[in-house]
Amino acid sequence: MKLKDIYAFFIKEGIKSDLRTNKQIEARLQEKKKEYRKLPQGLKKYFDKESFKNPYSDTRILFGDPDVDVNSVMIGIDIGVEEVLLADQLSKNGNKIDLVISHHPEGHAYAGLYDVMHLQADILCNIGIDKDIAESFMEKRIGEVERKIHGANHEKAVDAARLLGVPLMSCHTPADNHVANYLQKLMDKNKPATLKNVIDLLLKEPEYREAFLNKSGPKIFSGKEKNKAGRVFVDMTGGTQGSSEIYGRMSQLGIKTTLCMHVSEASRKKMKNDHIDVVVAGHIASDNLGINLLLDKLNKKTKLRIYECSGFRRVKR
Repeated sequence: MKLKDIYAFFIKEGIKSDLRTNKQIEARLQEKKKEYRKLPQGLKKYFDKESFKNPYSDTRILFGDPDVDVNSVMIGIDIGVEEVLLADQLSKNGNKIDLVISHHPEGHAYAGLYDVMHLQADILCNIGIDKDIAESFMEKRIGEVERKIHGANHEKAVDAARLLGVPLMSCHTPADNHVANYLQKLMDKNKPATLKNVIDLLLKEPEYREAFLNKSGPKIFSGKEKNKAGRVFVDMTGGTQGSSEIYGRMSQLGIKTTLCMHVSEASRKKMKNDHIDVVVAGHIASDNLGINLLLDKLNKKTKLRIYECSGFRRVKR
């Protein structure tokens, strides 16, 4: 399978698993086209035209010939210079790596991470929050994230890949969509009665069991095991953590428990004050689950040799 085909497959499946409607996704793509048309002619050549068809700014081919044939892949939750060097060394030792895939974005995919967060506003609308309110709260948070990551050295790993000739891509939100969709359906179907029951459901998944053994698995961050779980909202996609100002509105809509990958202390306290219990499934374990669900689909198209690194463990379903 060629690199460009793997990339296109991830985007396609990310859209299929997106918690938004197709209409909402298409509206975001149209916004990008309108944004492009409004630009002065001299600036249009700098515009990321990939955003016309790919709604995930954090998922991109970062280096490499899109037409390269891929038979073996090294996958990691985070890929830095050291992992690129590892891929190069493995190839020299006879274990050829055709492509390195990072879950967390690098390069311009990291620099543009904030843009994918608009996804969260659409999801908030779908659970009953007024669109204008959701957009207003998210715009503030998106601005904070954009300013925070703007000054980072985004290109370190990409430069290493370029110098060593190692194809590199990132796949973030399409994988996160898979874990969010999977767990939301799991909670909606099983309707756990208590927070303990939420944990028990998570521990049926091998990724969370392994994380539990490594002391980074599912844990109640706010609330008690016997607390009623009520309506569970899975908050695991859309770039990074959203606005903490929205929790009061969520509580009013009847959401009793938030199930997330990770949570800041400020957001945890805000949810507690707004009477929402917090279950943290585990960041790396959740990332693993999302990637594995996506790879299960890819495995039906092509059989790739997969090298695990940087916190990733392949689990087939």
